[in-house]
Amino acid sequence: MISFKSDYAQGAHPRIMEALLNFNMEHSDGYGADEHSKNAVRLIQQKIGRDCFVTLMAGGTLANLTVISHALRQHQAVISADTGHIFTNETGAIEATGHKVIPCASQDGKITAEMIQKALDNHTHIPHVVQPKLVYISHPTELGTLYSKNDLEDISALCKKKGLYLYIDGARLGCALAAQKDELTMADLADLTDAFTAGGTKNGALFGEAVVIPNKALAEDFLFSVRQKGGLLARGSTLGIQFEEFFKDNLYTQLGGHANKMAQILKDGLAQAGFEFLADSPTNQQFVYMDNKTFDKINQKYLLRPWKRFEDKTLVRLVTSWATTEEDVREFLGDVSRRY
Repeated sequence: MISFKSDYAQGAHPRIMEALLNFNMEHSDGYGADEHSKNAVRLIQQKIGRDCFVTLMAGGTLANLTVISHALRQHQAVISADTGHIFTNETGAIEATGHKVIPCASQDGKITAEMIQKALDNHTHIPHVVQPKLVYISHPTELGTLYSKNDLEDISALCKKKGLYLYIDGARLGCALAAQKDELTMADLADLTDAFTAGGTKNGALFGEAVVIPNKALAEDFLFSVRQKGGLLARGSTLGIQFEEFFKDNLYTQLGGHANKMAQILKDGLAQAGFEFLADSPTNQQFVYMDNKTFDKINQKYLLRPWKRFEDKTLVRLVTSWATTEEDVREFLGDVSRRY
């Protein structure tokens, strides 16, 4: 069955698998001390354009809870969109570390500086309430939408003014960078944030996320937190090899760009067939409303994720990846346009 359910339904990109196979029998140091990991870090730093702390971790939830719990003291909390991954999909991982997540009602998955200020205004009854200290956003958002550079500059300026950390979950950062190649770069993210991730799992890696911490004070002793949270992988070279392959040329953004292109073909075809969308997404996630009869029929042939079921329709999340082919997309559009 063809999957539009997630962007990790298939394995890793062939170049990633080939690199892992080529170096499989190589003797190397563990826990990220190998030459591949060191080179991957250097390549990411070159992409950013300056020296800053970079480390590699196995997964997104692990990266999120490690960064956030490292940054916060016991009485401090996180501000997040109500659609944010840490609020909706990580089994209370942040709360399990002792930190409350303060949700903001989002607009198309995004929050604004004004929303953050409102959350701060609602937490002034000191010392009886938690202290907001970190702002978490996903880029792209959970709805596939993007923050503009101006959006991030406004949020970053407020965070600096109020003494808040700004952390970006970039699980699908490859798609964001490909869509915003003339507007927002990794160098910009390093200038505007205290920490961000460059996701590999959803962009063609077998597994892995790069954690970038431009804030030197925040980066201090971070590896102690990584080790304590179980995130320091013994076979760290398996991460290094993959990110080395991503960033030695433009593979990272090329894969994100392909996923975006397939999603836009999907989006255009569905729009022409009269389907409506939850949000206007330029990336690889598309949220479309289907009547229940059409969804139930099409769901027998394709792997899909129903996001929300209503009395007469279903909101469906469609996700493309590095491995999605145009033939897959055209076949799906042909089937779904029949409106069973």
